[in-house]
Amino acid sequence: MRKWLPLTAVCLGAFMLLVDVTIVTVALPDMADDMHTGFSELQWVMDIYALALAALLLGAGALADRLGRRRVYLGGLGLFAAASLACGLAGGPAALIAFRAVQGVGAAAMFATTMALLSSAYQGRDRGVAFGVWGAVNGAAAAAGPIVGGLLTEQFGWRWIFFINLPVCALAVYVTLKAVTESRDPRAKGLDLPGTAAFTTAAATVTYALIRVGENGWTSATTLGLFGLGAAAFAAFVLVELRSSRPMLDLSLFRSPSFVAVMAASLLMSGAAFAYLMYVSLWLQTAEGMGPVGAGLALVPLSLAGFFVAAATGKLMHAVSYRITIGGGLFLIGAGALLQGWMLDAGDGWTALVPGLLVTGVGVGMISPAVAAAAMGSVPPARAGMAGGALNTARQLGMALGIAVLGAVFQAGLADGLEGSGRPHGTAEALAAGGAGKVLAAAPEAAGWVEAAFASGLRETFWVSGAMGLAGALIFLVLFRTTAAQPPADRRGPAGAGAAAEVGEPAAGAGARAAV
Repeated sequence: MRKWLPLTAVCLGAFMLLVDVTIVTVALPDMADDMHTGFSELQWVMDIYALALAALLLGAGALADRLGRRRVYLGGLGLFAAASLACGLAGGPAALIAFRAVQGVGAAAMFATTMALLSSAYQGRDRGVAFGVWGAVNGAAAAAGPIVGGLLTEQFGWRWIFFINLPVCALAVYVTLKAVTESRDPRAKGLDLPGTAAFTTAAATVTYALIRVGENGWTSATTLGLFGLGAAAFAAFVLVELRSSRPMLDLSLFRSPSFVAVMAASLLMSGAAFAYLMYVSLWLQTAEGMGPVGAGLALVPLSLAGFFVAAATGKLMHAVSYRITIGGGLFLIGAGALLQGWMLDAGDGWTALVPGLLVTGVGVGMISPAVAAAAMGSVPPARAGMAGGALNTARQLGMALGIAVLGAVFQAGLADGLEGSGRPHGTAEALAAGGAGKVLAAAPEAAGWVEAAFASGLRETFWVSGAMGLAGALIFLVLFRTTAAQPPADRRGPAGAGAAAEVGEPAAGAGARAAV
């Protein structure tokens, strides 16, 4: 069993960092109540982690190639543990948001090295088994996040969703030191610090602008100025990458319409399928009176459907066109969101969402095993690691931007639902920030307008999510070329390994920037 210790070390870190993407979702109402946060601060607690992860993945992979993947992985674990402790001890929302950003930095260092560590530790059939287990652990993390978060929050308090990381990090560090050997890429080049800085500035500025839309409006000078600054930073990123001798992202990859299609699919999948769950959780706990465990269980149909469909899709993928798995999956994600919006009305409970969550989960399961392989097949083999890193960046950026966009839509929908109720200005923001429970405790007769407001806000959120999913399907079907390489079965790793197995071989010398 000693030979599987490197796999154990890698899976511990991967499970922990992926759980932390979603574990916070069901704890937000308790955080809001304890820290007296506003709506935008709740968004940042979710967004800043995904934003840091997206911005630093490619740079962390290059750093690992140069300094050593084991060393960077251990550094990421240590930083993640320290930030988790600080998050649990945070006395206010500003400190919590800052330490969540540090968590994201540690997560990027861990995530960027996992695939390369497995590639260097295993060969042949053992490598296929390792990637299969790694892919299953990633899928399980998505399903476990809301449940684990609900249990910890309900039994011990929201701070324990961060404290629980400490023993897991300690065990991962011990196993890594004991069983994982160091590996480097002797051909690794230096870091692209200007490119990393420009991309981070662009992503953060646009996200901040979107989060502030609810307060400032879409056409205010502040909003337009922030969007302009984000556009300028993105233009600077493009210029830096075009002129750099060691770009973190080779922009020539985007000359392939198929690669553009895959990146758009990844970004819109995350935004359409997962970003609205934060607002569903707020509704379930503050307006419907469910506890964190109940809210977590209510969201499980999506992740469980995705897990089982992904396993089945991984076995059949070599015989099915990407147009069906990715294009069709995005269509189902959009249809699932629209179904939730169509079925939800004032006074309805969580069961109204179950059919739509299941349809969305099926769509996610269809896409997940295929999207990494499609990215690999759209670029030259020498660029497989960079393509995988870009794919992960698109996924996390889609989550961050999706939360920001849908937050503005959700708050506007709450305000629309309050029209004619005679509620004072600011009521919509108070409800969005988790204040419904206090309103109902003080005035039970307010249940009617509270339910109407949340139904309106969630419906509009689901409409926009559905449009994002359908737009992603259309973009993919228009741009993706059937001539792009769709690897035959003998190149695709073990059946059922899902997306993880798709990128194992190409990523081995690329700092695992192909990690899924």
